Parts: sequence; C-alpha cells; structure tokens
Amino acid sequence: MNLINEKVTHNRFGTGSIVKHNDSIIEIHFASENKKFVFPDVFEKHLKLHDQSAADSMEKVIQKIEMERKEEEWRKEEEKKLQLKKQQLRLEHEKHMKNHKLHPQSQMAFWCDPEEQDISCSGWKVFSGVIKSGNNKGKPNKPIRLHQNSACLLTAIDSGKPEKDRRILGVYMVNENFIGKLCEDGYIPAHSEYRLQLTEQESDKMLFWKYYSNERTPHKMTWNSGKYRYFDNVWLAQILLDIVTLRSDPRERELAQRFFEYFCKMNQICDQEIPKPNGVLMSI
Repeated sequence: MNLINEKVTHNRFGTGSIVKHNDSIIEIHFASENKKFVFPDVFEKHLKLHDQSAADSMEKVIQKIEMERKEEEWRKEEEKKLQLKKQQLRLEHEKHMKNHKLHPQSQMAFWCDPEEQDISCSGWKVFSGVIKSGNNKGKPNKPIRLHQNSACLLTAIDSGKPEKDRRILGVYMVNENFIGKLCEDGYIPAHSEYRLQLTEQESDKMLFWKYYSNERTPHKMTWNSGKYRYFDNVWLAQILLDIVTLRSDPRERELAQRFFEYFCKMNQICDQEIPKPNGVLMSI
C-alpha cells in the first residue's frame, strides 16, 4: 500500500500525515514533530486513516497479518506438541533399553511365502502379520520379545516339499534401536550391518528343523499357523556358527564370524559353551 501523504489521527498525538513507511515502520508528521510507529500494528488500536478506502484496505492487511500470526502460533504449538511427543517416546525408549532383561527365547523364525523370499532379503525387513481374532483383529502383531539382542531368521519351503525340508534363507539382527513392545506397524527392520543372505547351495545345507523343536510336540515337524515363531537364543547361535563353518570365501566368512560374535555378546552366550544342534531332525 502507498500511504504517503495520507491523513491520520492518533489517539494521543492528534492529526498528522504519513511521510514514510515500509514493511515494519511508519513515520508520521504531527504538528510539532515526527513520530515512528510499528507498522501495521499501530493501526489496530492507536491510529486511524481519514480516507475510508485506504482504511478498508488497511483493515484487510491487518486481518491477513492476524491470520498469519494465528497460523504461525498454531504451527509453533503443533511443533511443540510434536517435540514433546518425541521426547516422551525417547524417554520411554531409553527406559526400555535400560530395564531390558534378556528373554531366553527372544529370536524370531519367520515363514517367507514365495513372493516374500526375495523381498525379505533385499529389503531386509519382515512383517509380523495381523491379529486374527478378538478386539484387536486386523491390527499388526506386536513382536514384544524382540529387542537389540534379537535376530530374525528367514525360512521357506520349496513348492511340493515336506515341512522337514524347510530351509534357512538368511538372518539379520534387528535394527539397533528396535524395541518390539513399541512397534506399532508390525514391520521389523534389520540392523545396519549384521545381515546374512545364504546362497541357494548354502541354504540347501541349512535346514531349519536341525535346530528347532516345539516344546509341545518335540518329535513333530509342524509349523501349523502364523508367520513367525519365537525360539531359543542358543539355537540362533548354533545356526550362526554353522553358517561361519559353511562359508569358504574368506571375506564372507569374516562377515559371518563378526555377526556370530556380536550376537553372542548381545545375548551373553559363551561361544565355547554352545551345545551341538539338537532339533527334531537330529533325533530321526
């Protein structure tokens, strides 16, 4: 707005005319002296334009600025709420980290459907599936036992093969900041470093039931339903140790060895005291 020479009345200094203004300051010549005011704030209560058209335009400017102020206040308030929520989540996360106690069966074996086999090893995350019944039907399963010490074992059965031929496709530690109790979407992301994908030849030699047995049916190889099974920490250590032994390429073997050592450290397992695999297949 061009307000130069416009007549105004100030509720304290009387009548004057505008001699200068910009986006933040307006200068007015009164009878005895010039005065500077904050623009356009001064028009809200203290200053009135004589020209009605100019006054109407100024009212629109003030309304627009007031709306922008409210939007900015709302934005800051929402940002403040978001920061508070993040802080609460961080404190909750730190509390879970600090108070975590190792569960003896905090590893997860995951059933990969044919369409998931490549995705799981390339995207390095799995979905725990959804709840089938009850009040929470349709919501993602919450993998409550998984923590920093946990690993996800990817398994599959070739079409037409029996359950005893379930193969291990790969394995990864969960993301270093993952806490199953706080997982809302059911997705379990991988650690940034500790992840191993087996070749087809390696996978054929790594049968799941060599290591796993069900407490309720210790002599049967049945998965029944569900996308995953929790299983013993020591069993996962056995699997990792066998992967180390299986690999002939020095670099790949070193990666597997580092994974194995990290896993043992996180699960307080002495690598010299790991028993031989004793899954269902070993008793047949």
